Amino acid sequence: MKLKQLESLLGTLQQFSNPKLELEQYPTGPHIASRMLYTAENSFGDVSDKVVADFGCGCGTLGLAAGLLGAEHVIGLDVDSESLEIASINADDLELEMDFVQCDIRNLVQRGKATTSIYKVLVSMPSELGTLHVGQIVDTVVMNPPFGTRKKGADLDFLSMALKVASQAVYSLHKTTTRDHVKRTALRDYNASSAEVLCELRYDLPQLYKFHKKKEVNIAVDLWRFVPQKNQRNTL
Repeated sequence: MKLKQLESLLGTLQQFSNPKLELEQYPTGPHIASRMLYTAENSFGDVSDKVVADFGCGCGTLGLAAGLLGAEHVIGLDVDSESLEIASINADDLELEMDFVQCDIRNLVQRGKATTSIYKVLVSMPSELGTLHVGQIVDTVVMNPPFGTRKKGADLDFLSMALKVASQAVYSLHKTTTRDHVKRTALRDYNASSAEVLCELRYDLPQLYKFHKKKEVNIAVDLWRFVPQKNQRNTL
């Protein structure tokens, strides 16, 4: 699939009808989402025929982009049930199969256990929208995490979990102003074997909340590719 076609299809998706500020819910636009997944597939082969998990999937844009690019299986995880309902509708509209699980990303890994110990309940955890396959191996995690403006460090909480789940790569968006901190934390604290900024993008932040003064604000974000330690073989 060509990049323009991917962006066009993602542009038809429904987005948040009632975004929640406490969750920092902002739509991932088709421009940035298409380039993120297109790069993951065409530069690194991390999407096609792979099992992809979309962390904090919201309305499903990144996960569905992975499905359009030939992912073998896509799993969307989000704490918000209303977002998952929209994501399910979007999947139906695109005639794509995608499993959804309502959960808090921060609780995917047991406290005090080995970093690759995933909660057993998630292995076959049913939801109103779908069911995960038992022992599902996750190759690639894609995500547009909260930037941490409401809860400091929220983006790094997501990154920590992603590096414990992915066996091949993690693709994530983070504010460019946090570049040095993100790289240092990923390599030193989260045991990533590599952390690379693939490109700098402009994130179009629409006027969604009452405190927003402008109709739209452009924020500089980095598209990162993180590689976990090679001996991981992790399940959801």
